[in-house]
Amino acid sequence: MNPRPQTFDVVIVGAGAAGMMCAIEAGRRGRRVLVVDHARAPGEKIRISGGGRCNFTNLEAGRTDRFLGTNPRFASSALGRFTPADFIARVDRAGIAWHEKTLGQLFCDDSAKQIIRMLTDDMRAARVELRLGTAVETYDRSGERFDLTLSDGSAVSAASLVVASGGKSIPKMGATGWGYEVARHFGLTVTETRPALVPLTFEHGLLEQTTPLAGVAVDAVVSHGRTRFEEAMLFTHRGLSGPAILQISSYWREGDPITVSMAPGVPVLERLKARKAENGGKQAVHTALSEIVPRRLAETLAAREGANGKLAEVGDKVLARLETAVNAWTVKPVGSEGYRTAEVTLGGVATDQLDQKTMEAKAVPGLFFIGEVVDITGWLGGYNFQWAWSSGWAAGQVV
Repeated sequence: MNPRPQTFDVVIVGAGAAGMMCAIEAGRRGRRVLVVDHARAPGEKIRISGGGRCNFTNLEAGRTDRFLGTNPRFASSALGRFTPADFIARVDRAGIAWHEKTLGQLFCDDSAKQIIRMLTDDMRAARVELRLGTAVETYDRSGERFDLTLSDGSAVSAASLVVASGGKSIPKMGATGWGYEVARHFGLTVTETRPALVPLTFEHGLLEQTTPLAGVAVDAVVSHGRTRFEEAMLFTHRGLSGPAILQISSYWREGDPITVSMAPGVPVLERLKARKAENGGKQAVHTALSEIVPRRLAETLAAREGANGKLAEVGDKVLARLETAVNAWTVKPVGSEGYRTAEVTLGGVATDQLDQKTMEAKAVPGLFFIGEVVDITGWLGGYNFQWAWSSGWAAGQVV
């Protein structure tokens, strides 16, 4: 016998940032809400974000030019109606201390767990039912309601189904492409998905040159076409990482080169020629270069460009090559570290299939997609959390 289904106004699949925000808003409107998640704890990506302190929003997150997707302006309605200031107000009311780090990025002073606790407390106050360690086994639509069977053996029915299951990033935390399957099942288009905000990798020959630099960090400008980011860059055993690389990875495609400036704004050739004139007979090239970039990097670049001797022994053409190596290094990554370490997924449920104001599927009344599962991806630094809060809030006003 099939169990008699429990009835809800709203079933939300995914107890992450977007799902919990949607649940709070719907619950406050008096809706009977069930949130299910196969994870054992809510907000797992919140917990690990920002080094455990949760970069919960960005002061610039209302700008759609900081988002990627087929149509980034789709995000403007939700972002404009639930803003970074609105989320900051909730954080303040919860008594959570926070600080601005760099580039408008806001972090908890203490722990990301405070954000999770704020959200779960608000869900409890809104009488939202939360079932963890519970997966959706089957789902379909009959008439005007959605019918689901869950892994705990229960069956549920709801007028609204909200997919807040995220993308494919960080599969060790349970991420899957389930939300995309749901979209396709109901006839919605899903744009190509790929890892974003992810370290880039090198082929074996290039790695032999750069692996000795693993752990070296520089403040860099990294460019791909007309897109450029000026933030920290880190050499790794696989290639390059750090904020500047994670940012550019969302724009980079296989086969494309990137250009790196590892001492932006520094006239490297001019500085080396000055040192050569002052003390060229005694000072080694790599020593002079280490005044501009970290010593290990200076030694590697000097050796690569055949500038191993004293400055006086090296011609200006070689010094010019060093300047290029430092501030116009063009390199072609072979790939990325993939979904394993990607912070988010680029692509997803096509925005032309959704109502910009409500996040409801235009062709399937009662079906909503919010957060990372949608083809909207933000820059590094709190933008994706703000999209989660804003899209979840928008859906929560109407489900």
